[in-house]
Amino acid sequence: MTQSPGVLLTVLAFLGVIGPLVFLHELGHYLAGRLFGVKAEVFAIGFGRELFGLTDRRGTRWTFGWLPLGGYVRFAGDLNAGSEPDPAWLALPAEERAQTFQAKPLWQRAIIVAAGPVANFIVAVMILAAFAMLVGVNRTPPVAGTVQPGSAAASAGIRAGDRIHTVDGRAVDDFGDIAEYVIARPAVPIRFEVERDGRMRTITAIPAVQYKADRFGNRYAFGRMGITSPTPVVERVSLVEAPGVAVDQTLGIMRTMVDGIGQIITGLRPVSELGGPLRIAQFSGEAASAGLTSLAYLIALISINLGFINLLPVPMLDGGHLLFYGIEALRRKPVGAEVQQWAYRSGLVLLLSLMLFVTFNDLAAFGLWRGWRG
Repeated sequence: MTQSPGVLLTVLAFLGVIGPLVFLHELGHYLAGRLFGVKAEVFAIGFGRELFGLTDRRGTRWTFGWLPLGGYVRFAGDLNAGSEPDPAWLALPAEERAQTFQAKPLWQRAIIVAAGPVANFIVAVMILAAFAMLVGVNRTPPVAGTVQPGSAAASAGIRAGDRIHTVDGRAVDDFGDIAEYVIARPAVPIRFEVERDGRMRTITAIPAVQYKADRFGNRYAFGRMGITSPTPVVERVSLVEAPGVAVDQTLGIMRTMVDGIGQIITGLRPVSELGGPLRIAQFSGEAASAGLTSLAYLIALISINLGFINLLPVPMLDGGHLLFYGIEALRRKPVGAEVQQWAYRSGLVLLLSLMLFVTFNDLAAFGLWRGWRG
């Protein structure tokens, strides 16, 4: 029997996850802007009609929109919420012009833009560091404890006691690295570099495809080699060591995300796995019903996702602005206004199209289209 966290818990959990993460992302931009003397005209959480807001003594309007799926900081000198440059900033009086985003040196603008994603990564690192200190980290040696007869590993020639050094050329530090890599690659050939009796050898194996359903009825495909680990080793780390461990874990999660996108692009994984706000809301409700630990870990994952996605080189996203700044640094002059306007509009169309697509995927995952077909 599947369980459901309920609509109310799902909505509250979603707002409790997305709202603070969006706020902290935009707060990163805001604080970096203040550091360099840029005036923030609007700090918005959510889109659409303003539900409520206030204007502080610096002249910044803090607003809350009815659609809590994002946010933005509009600095002086910005034309719109996408931080498209406003040509009118050049006509401002010198004192006001000095407070605009466009008047700042290139390196300062780059820091202000990058501060949003950085804030998301800092949130994730703090959560993962807390887990490392309180729960511990997996340090089980990357050794095949046992190999199940008839499994993918046995068929490929992997034996108990083999020490696995790399998977597809990627170094592994513990058994968890192997499991994480294999799970994400059902039916995909993997090249293992293993050490046996002091000698290195290369073994190629194809993980079997298996399916798992959680208590909420979600069904997932995953890869399975049929290798069990030796005695698990989980160690708590010190306050000094925890940040470094958390950074490594954050980079590992980002690498897994890049792998997943690559698999979707190359057709190894279906595009139906791309999810949007509805599925985030679903996962938030499920994590909240599973307990505070599950919810905290989900917050870390989503925070990494927000930071990573915003760094993609797509106009309208932070990564698109940084791409323009990189080009400006090489050319020693800004990209032309017409080119930027065309790029921002194209980026907006791309983002809206992607939002529609992932929403369609979400509804399909919920069985809506099957219901319509009867």
